[in-house]
Amino acid sequence: MDYKQDLITTIHDLGCDLPGLDDRLTELSQALPTAVLIPSLYEELERPALTQIRDHLAHCRFVNTVVISLYANTPEQYQKAVEFFRPLPQPTYVMWENGPRIINILTKLQSRGLDLLGHRGKGRAVWLGIGIASLQAAAIALHDADIVTYDRSYPLKLLYPLLEQEFGIAFSKAYYTRLSTNPRRMHGRVTRLFVIPLIRSLAQIFGELDYLRYLEAYRYPLSGEFALTSDLALNTRIPANWGLEVGLLAEVYRNIARKRIAQVDLGIFEHKHQAIGQSSDEGLQKMCRDIFQSILRTLMETEQVMITRDHMRALRVKFRREAQNLTRQYFVDARFNGLDYDRHQEEVTIEKFEELIMQAGEQYLEDPSGAEIPDWTRALAVMPTLREELQEATMTDMAEAQGILSQPLQAFSSIPTLLENRSQRLVQPISEVSTTATPGLH
Repeated sequence: MDYKQDLITTIHDLGCDLPGLDDRLTELSQALPTAVLIPSLYEELERPALTQIRDHLAHCRFVNTVVISLYANTPEQYQKAVEFFRPLPQPTYVMWENGPRIINILTKLQSRGLDLLGHRGKGRAVWLGIGIASLQAAAIALHDADIVTYDRSYPLKLLYPLLEQEFGIAFSKAYYTRLSTNPRRMHGRVTRLFVIPLIRSLAQIFGELDYLRYLEAYRYPLSGEFALTSDLALNTRIPANWGLEVGLLAEVYRNIARKRIAQVDLGIFEHKHQAIGQSSDEGLQKMCRDIFQSILRTLMETEQVMITRDHMRALRVKFRREAQNLTRQYFVDARFNGLDYDRHQEEVTIEKFEELIMQAGEQYLEDPSGAEIPDWTRALAVMPTLREELQEATMTDMAEAQGILSQPLQAFSSIPTLLENRSQRLVQPISEVSTTATPGLH
């Protein structure tokens, strides 16, 4: 058995009673509502993973609200997305995050001095989704739309530590084993071959700094699955680039005590894989670049570390040795477990990541500023009704997509009117299917 604990609480799955946790969380969620937030491109609707996610969420009695932050290119795509999520019994908001109504709201925010239009991608999708989710819930779980192995134990395990008040947890982060089944192979290359050797190398150069020890305590620091209280969500800056996951950990590091952080075992996990890319502007290389610069920035901000080109040269040498040592360990582990392991390809990947250190380091030294979206408390200071306006725009978009309204903007007078009519399909935008029984958790 693995009982290891570190700076943050590690919640192992030692054969936990999932049906019992389901019952307990369902009870707790009556007083402390929960939401699940899923940022998604329209293309994910055409893959099987999101169908499985939707069907499992339909049986999550402990999830009170579902928010989909959707990037769609046309009204037809958005309409299909609204129809796709119709089977969910929970009140569900399909936000068209790049649609005309949401963009109009962001344009109005821009005119008041806060520009979010320059931010695109997952970061903005998450930020906008938090706006609606925090109106509905005390705790929000977030995960990606491409999880092949998804079942409803995922949001259950992420949300339960937050709602059980005697735990005192405000942020829970998933960890898991990334394995494919055909062939059986290790994945998670950026975590295994870049982030872990990078953190160890930085510790050798700068010493055992608290922030580096904190990062190393996470078993899977790049997991995109986590849950946080709405209060923490509103006070957290969201990174706008591919360093979102590690950048979010930096925000958590700044905002709450370590004893209020946990990581939760989700078991075997699989989702779609990114290509390495041909340059530092593509694929996993771009991800590594953004992650590296985010870690350097946080070291300077929180640990007052002054970083020079000499540090970059030393880091490159140490990184390669650390990464190569790890490949030998991964090889033994893989061979013991009968996994397909291409040690040469792992070394080739390490060489590409190593080259990034000098490139990304030079870029950072030239411009150490980051790409972060201001937290929600600042946005609400600029525009106090912003969350309600996003919610109203989403409800109106959904009503129009379902053909309920021909003149949607004139048909609604206020959010309270909408909420008073929640029993109508117009307001509970997704169908009102009831679930009287929940099958056993997988």
